[in-house]
Amino acid sequence: MTGIGRRRSSSPSLLRTVAAVGSACLLAGCGVIPGATGGSREPLTVMTWAPENSRATNMPGMPAMGQAYARWVNSQGGVGGRELRVLTCNEGNAPMEAAACARRAVQEGAVAVVGSYSQHGRAFMPRLEAAGIPYIGGYGLSDDEFKSPTSYPVNGGQPALLAGNGLQLADSCDRVSLVRPDSVTGADLPYILNAGLTRGHHRKAADIPTADDAGAYTEEARRSREQVGDDGGCVTAALGEHTANFFDSFRRLPPDGRDVRVSSVLGSVDQPLIDRTGGANGPFEGAYVTGWYPEAGDERWGAMKRVIREHAFADNRIDPADAGVQTTWIAYTVLKSVVESLGDQEITPGAIIHALDRGVRVDTGGLTPPLRWRYEDMLGTPATPRTVNHQVTFQVVRMGRLVAHKEGFVDVGPTLREAAAL
Repeated sequence: MTGIGRRRSSSPSLLRTVAAVGSACLLAGCGVIPGATGGSREPLTVMTWAPENSRATNMPGMPAMGQAYARWVNSQGGVGGRELRVLTCNEGNAPMEAAACARRAVQEGAVAVVGSYSQHGRAFMPRLEAAGIPYIGGYGLSDDEFKSPTSYPVNGGQPALLAGNGLQLADSCDRVSLVRPDSVTGADLPYILNAGLTRGHHRKAADIPTADDAGAYTEEARRSREQVGDDGGCVTAALGEHTANFFDSFRRLPPDGRDVRVSSVLGSVDQPLIDRTGGANGPFEGAYVTGWYPEAGDERWGAMKRVIREHAFADNRIDPADAGVQTTWIAYTVLKSVVESLGDQEITPGAIIHALDRGVRVDTGGLTPPLRWRYEDMLGTPATPRTVNHQVTFQVVRMGRLVAHKEGFVDVGPTLREAAAL
């Protein structure tokens, strides 16, 4: 038994072995964490996933934004002195692939999944819950994102957009047609849009369900125009990436003398899509669009644009006007605030969840209201109880650019509560 302070002899061969190992470590960088302060703290591993190269909506800019954020924050000394390691995964718009991404996050020791896109919450959320991994700033597509106790949404999701779209159109359109996916998720959209319309003392919209992955929508376009009446009105569509296909079919209809305006929500229509389809000469000129955040030209996006410019290395997947990229930026802002609030504590999934549940307040520089996820901050509706940000913005396309239709944010919380009661 070796007592404290007892001298131990070391053989020359042992000393040579130790010296050799030490020299090898110096050459190989043993124990040195690139980007971390002094190599004294373990890197933070997180994951961002989104679909790429799928038949439905693709969001390659979201993982790319996560990687650019990591390059930027690591150049500044990391997050709270820790190197940020961002894993990415192709969610593929498929339940099995979404579940595989979640399994990989668990296997790789991710402390959070951040700024990701998936409509398959039932496939991935139980795996994250079982491992106690927080889901911070999902895009807001699935009910699970707004129900899971380990999910921390940064926007109000599709429900907030549709409720806001109803309020926006109630003041501008005589009649409204809604073209939406013929799916379980899409079935709720008419109720939410109508809650906004009726709150604005407007009649309910005509409901036109359809496939969300079709190449053309000629019949649906014809029906949507017929339903708005002889005096014209508005046609709104929420078909994700295929919204452009619908409005292309819509503008190809033979003229009938009526002035029908088009509308949509951010994510289905955004500045990159407007640019690709002709800008001021395209189908979206004059369109009403409801969003979660300020328009892309707002100065509050300046910090994000600077990071993209300096650390994305001309990655053409990242467009600062894309709602997915914007959501990922805000989600990583949340992660940074939470980790910094923990100081020298060990950063684990449980520590992050505890800090969020205890009420860490996140300032996003005016891109959203201040974010908190205490019980009293949550909307509490049955379908989306964990919503804490129920503000939206009204935008319109003028001269090919999305600009503010109404200044500031609009609170759709009361409208969402009314929709929940229908």
